[in-house]
Amino acid sequence: MTSVRLIDSSRLFTVLAMTAVLAGCAAPAKPPPPPPPQPVAIVTPPVSLSPKVVEQASAYRAYIGHAGAISPSFSSGADVAQGLKTGEAYQPGQLLEGAIGYGAVVALQDPAFVAGVRKYVGDPEQRRTIAYEIMKDPNYAVSFAGSSSAAGLVKAALGDDGRRLVELGRSIHQAAYDVQHQPWSKAEVDGREKRMALAKELSSKPSLGDINETTRLQMAVSGSGQLSVAGENASPPYSPAVVHSLAVAALAALGYANDNSLPQVLPILSDPASATCLNLSKLNLYQCLAVSKPHYEDVFCLGQHGLEETGQCLMKGAGVAEPPDPRAQAAADAALQKASTAATTRSRSKKHSTSN
Repeated sequence: MTSVRLIDSSRLFTVLAMTAVLAGCAAPAKPPPPPPPQPVAIVTPPVSLSPKVVEQASAYRAYIGHAGAISPSFSSGADVAQGLKTGEAYQPGQLLEGAIGYGAVVALQDPAFVAGVRKYVGDPEQRRTIAYEIMKDPNYAVSFAGSSSAAGLVKAALGDDGRRLVELGRSIHQAAYDVQHQPWSKAEVDGREKRMALAKELSSKPSLGDINETTRLQMAVSGSGQLSVAGENASPPYSPAVVHSLAVAALAALGYANDNSLPQVLPILSDPASATCLNLSKLNLYQCLAVSKPHYEDVFCLGQHGLEETGQCLMKGAGVAEPPDPRAQAAADAALQKASTAATTRSRSKKHSTSN
């Protein structure tokens, strides 16, 4: 006979209660681990240059283009007056800022220099530190790889612009003598006081660049375009204008030459020696015009002080030697010929005296 074992209900209740108590005392389940942190994206700034700096560079290029197109073949007083208006139409401070700004754009055309600077943009702290060092001392830019080739480009570009004005100024200087064969050139200039006032007005009025040139320079900065510049590697030391051009270009490559950094960039667009030279050129022009009366003397003022001296300032600022002056060589040849003629005359005179 099969027996059935009955479980005491009170005992069963006790077992169930203990099980519940033990379950309540068990450690709670651990939450799932948090997802791993997402990597912080490093934003690499593009190469950029404030539009205001580019506009100054464009205004500089506009002056070089307009002044360089003055023809020394004057045929009337009106031609001379127009040449003066064109040649004197620059503000010395703006022209210098534009020259250095243009030098910076030229330096950015050197791939080695840009690469030498851009390798530091990945670390925001390092990029900021280097930009601060350049702002504090522009000579810091010379330490980047590729600086010698970039400096060569800047020297060639600014030197060529200066040489263009020097050589044209010398041609116009010579024209001041050539036009004296034409009667109109000896007539006195009408309204000499107004002419002087206009010269000072045009010398103090900021100029604007050509929109097409401004666009071309902007594209050259961003890398979407390229300037046709060439130059040989240049060894330091460099002139302040070249150093400052490299400094502004380096800041542009670091992303620290945009409008936000403009207050720190503008002081670098300067060179006291070049500024003094350009201001002196203007002063010489005013003094020349103050005493000039006939048209041919205005031609001289334009050639000597309006163009040649301005070009000399640009060449000195770039650290480029001035081209030989053919007038000096002609004077030296004439002096040598005169001395030779005098010596021959004395020799013949001596022989004649001895024979007698």
